[in-house]
Amino acid sequence: MSRHRVVTGTPRTDPDVVRGLGELGVATVHEAQGRTGLMHARLRPVYRPARVAGTALTCEVAPGDNAMLHVAVEQARPGDLLVVTPTSPCTDGYFGELLAVSLRAHGVVGLVIDAGVRDTAGLTSMRFPVWSAAVSAQGTVKETAGNVQVPVVCAGQLVRPGDVVLADDDGVVVVARADAPAVLVAARQREERERASLERLAAGALSLDSLGLREKLAGRGLVYEEYGAEPLDRTGAGETA
Repeated sequence: MSRHRVVTGTPRTDPDVVRGLGELGVATVHEAQGRTGLMHARLRPVYRPARVAGTALTCEVAPGDNAMLHVAVEQARPGDLLVVTPTSPCTDGYFGELLAVSLRAHGVVGLVIDAGVRDTAGLTSMRFPVWSAAVSAQGTVKETAGNVQVPVVCAGQLVRPGDVVLADDDGVVVVARADAPAVLVAARQREERERASLERLAAGALSLDSLGLREKLAGRGLVYEEYGAEPLDRTGAGETA
């Protein structure tokens, strides 16, 4: 018989770091940590706008079986975000309104699942943030043991218990617990640079110049021609006699 585990007492990322990263958003954090950690784009929010940040409460489930989600609720701590992945691809509706109510009662801030969910109207009404790979009314059984609070791969990314998971309308990104403080610093610096860029663009500056694209594209053969002028040949030397 396979051995399955529930790991207790796992460390979480500092809540202040989680909160800080959550204020910055998925795109900024993804870029700040070297364009890493982004989950597959098949994960989409059940409703919009939606935005959440939490510490990963990981759960590995069997196809079509949500028994371990109920085990995960027992391990939940305030500020956790449940991350669920099946051992084989499955689009069944693992999660619905009843589990959302239970998770919220234990302080869980949202769900990321590389599978299906249902009761989307109820989830939207109660504003429980969910990112899923599918929406399906197909229910699940409760028969198979799995794993809770072990490292998992969800939508292409490794997620360890206690890592930071951010999700918004642009997608879902994971930040390793050990890297989170440094990523927060880098992401804040990036946000400051973007704020300065916004001010320049609002004043009429051209990103073509501020990003150095004019010279780069000229070096790749981009030329400007006056309308009605005799066209240049491919060498840029004009028509030959």
